Amino acid sequence: MKNALLMALLFWMGHTYAQAPEVVRLRQHIRVLANDSLLGRGPGTSGETMAATYIERQFKALKLIPKGEQGYYQSFPFKGGAHGTGREGVAHNIIGLVDNKAPTTIVIGAHYDHLGLGHDGNSLDANAQDKIHNGADDNASGVAGLLELARYYQTNKVREKNNFLFICFSAEELGLYGSKYFTDHPTVLLPSINFMINLDMVGRYEAAKGLSVSGTGTAAIWEPILKQAAGTLLVKTDSSGMGPSDHASFYLKNISALHFFTGSHGDYHKPSDDWEKINFEGQREVLNLIIRVIEKAEAQPKVAFLPTKNRSLGSARAFKVTMGVMPSYTADVEGLVVDGVTEGKPAQKGGIQAGDVIIQMGNIPVKGMQSYMEALGKFNKGETIDVKIKRAGTEKILQVTF
Repeated sequence: MKNALLMALLFWMGHTYAQAPEVVRLRQHIRVLANDSLLGRGPGTSGETMAATYIERQFKALKLIPKGEQGYYQSFPFKGGAHGTGREGVAHNIIGLVDNKAPTTIVIGAHYDHLGLGHDGNSLDANAQDKIHNGADDNASGVAGLLELARYYQTNKVREKNNFLFICFSAEELGLYGSKYFTDHPTVLLPSINFMINLDMVGRYEAAKGLSVSGTGTAAIWEPILKQAAGTLLVKTDSSGMGPSDHASFYLKNISALHFFTGSHGDYHKPSDDWEKINFEGQREVLNLIIRVIEKAEAQPKVAFLPTKNRSLGSARAFKVTMGVMPSYTADVEGLVVDGVTEGKPAQKGGIQAGDVIIQMGNIPVKGMQSYMEALGKFNKGETIDVKIKRAGTEKILQVTF
């Protein structure tokens, strides 16, 4: 009798509460999206179509309401290559809605495109041409997280105070094309959007490095909520609403947006970003944190947007020279911490290594990302400069030629 009551209780609980994010599903999604057969999910390619079809099937299985312009799909034009001078094509956002009959909507987004076969100039591999860039962390991890959050909010029998719009963007790697297009051609009223959550590279959580959440200055509620919700996760925050991912498109429309990011690594924008390196347990904890953040935000009125003092991240394309380093976005030391170095680029040729902290370039002190970008803009191709670094606590001066 007791066993029968227990089974009935478990059955009732399973149909009353949402199903929490699960490692087995995260692994399944990432293994599919980061499979070689998708050829790196380049925008406008057959691989992007295969990824979009997979996402569409997941949305259909969850019975999300189609909220694109052609069912779940929203098509838009893009231009590839440096400065948009490369191939032209059409890419697709995939959009589905959990309708709670609420006046406001929370957007949860993640880009599903990646670098394809390395033809658009964004790879950090020394010989990138025709190599499959699977992008398991960047950003199959974000899409897998989005799908698990969609399942959570669709199966939740306690109706939330917001609707949920799930958007998988394409052509992010070429310049945020998909999110820019959506915010210029929204399929819900922009004033009805409460806030936006962006998942971009959430698959490599390391307890020592922590989780980076940017955009916390875009509303007064975020810093206290994150402190309350963090639990055992180490969470580092950045107030800036701007950054090199899709949340920036929403911030520019005066919509509060948070970007969740587990940090850069040596496989970033390289063919080696494969599913076997994902920390699935860590990713699940990040998703549980997002659920807690949303729960606390829902207990408050519609989020009031705040503009932030934005750091200028820029890109290598905006400068006459490039170093060829992948900076850390989660380090909290003075200087620019190098997470990765591209083979054949000036930094690698000059002896800079992953783990080094750049503290001066020429006669310009480097305090962090902004001063690094400002310093980079001062130099010309062919110029040789002294770069002062810290390595294992010892300062060194290396010569770098652009």
